[in-house]
Amino acid sequence: MPKIKILVVEDESLVAKDIQNMLRGLGYEVLDVLSTGEEAIAALGRFDPDLVLMDIVLKGEIDGIVAAERIWENYGIPVIYLTAYADETTLARAKVTEPFGYILKPFDERELQTTIEMAFYKARMDKTLREREEWLSTILKSIGDGVIATDNEGGISFMNPLAERLTGWRQGEVLKKPLVDILPESPASTAAPGGPTLVVENALTAKNGRTIPIEQSISAFSDARKHSLGSVLIFRDITRRKRAEADLLASRDRLQKALAGTIQAMGLTIEMRDPYTAGHQRRVSKLSYAVGVDMGLPSDQIEGLRMAGDIHDLGKIYVPAEILSKPGQLTAIEFSIIRTHSQVGYDILKPIEFPWPLATIIYQHHERLDGSGYPNRLKGADILLEARIISVADVVEAMSSHRPYRPSHGVEKALEEIILNRGRLYDPAVVDSCLKLFREKGFSFD
Repeated sequence: MPKIKILVVEDESLVAKDIQNMLRGLGYEVLDVLSTGEEAIAALGRFDPDLVLMDIVLKGEIDGIVAAERIWENYGIPVIYLTAYADETTLARAKVTEPFGYILKPFDERELQTTIEMAFYKARMDKTLREREEWLSTILKSIGDGVIATDNEGGISFMNPLAERLTGWRQGEVLKKPLVDILPESPASTAAPGGPTLVVENALTAKNGRTIPIEQSISAFSDARKHSLGSVLIFRDITRRKRAEADLLASRDRLQKALAGTIQAMGLTIEMRDPYTAGHQRRVSKLSYAVGVDMGLPSDQIEGLRMAGDIHDLGKIYVPAEILSKPGQLTAIEFSIIRTHSQVGYDILKPIEFPWPLATIIYQHHERLDGSGYPNRLKGADILLEARIISVADVVEAMSSHRPYRPSHGVEKALEEIILNRGRLYDPAVVDSCLKLFREKGFSFD
């Protein structure tokens, strides 16, 4: 282990010689023995001592206290005082220089060694702490977020350059001021020591009155006894993010409108080929939407339900117009052709990436709970909820409307159909919701 290097400053030659011998006997390296404070300060250009043993009363223009203060401030080298003076005035002056030891003459080797070892250890710890503080300070100053630290009383103790730029305040202007003076909406008051870090969006009003959106987080710190040590607030300007979010929402709104227009065009195309069912898809969509709302489905799922209702018979574009408008009873072959519209609609929509499973909903809207539907004879939960809703709305609308091959049965007859087959063909919750809409909430297709 390297020897501790010591510079001795003592103006009495005999005492200096004794100290030098004592130090060498204890295994320390004595760099030099000097007699004035001026010589000690000048010697630091030649030597790099680990610590300095300094007599207080010295020859020259400055005494040991002044020399020690300059050595510590300019070089960061710890100083231990060796003195025969212990009066209050001398002690008061010495304390101001933050010495690492104070030994009264005469002293023995054990006392000298203990003081040197403790001073050396404390100096190393202080140096490590200072290096860490400088390292942390460099990080905080260069970090891409604003950082404000407060003390245990809530007063501001630190602001990094970005925090100064965003708030418009200089650190020197706000030291010891409450954080709420700079950020009135700060969550500092709600941050508990040892608790979770709070992350919120807020608005920062700078010194010049300019307001910017920020995202901020605050962490409170405490010691081992849970006493508050202060808190650190980190915040960033999210103006660009907010602008991007607004642009994205606007773009999504435009896309949504374009998509809705496309789907409406698809629905109108089918209705133009089948004048007798004109408005059928829109009325099914209206009832399906109302059922979705009544059942408390998420808004996005309800929107997909409405879209699917608007084009649930899209596949009828494949069915010859003369079959769609035939006034008499359909033959088995004609009916089998009409049945293909679920598959055709699915095939048309399958390649398109919609936000909702429109193709599957349309594919399944003629399936029934007991497996008697088509095209895949699906049962129960294998059928999407949206398809189960549209299947009920489709039956109610079709039975209550006029067709070329039969007159309207009326709404009540249609409701009797879904009541009779509730739980067998049709989803019970959907049937109950549909009944409530017509009988309690006054729903109408018109």
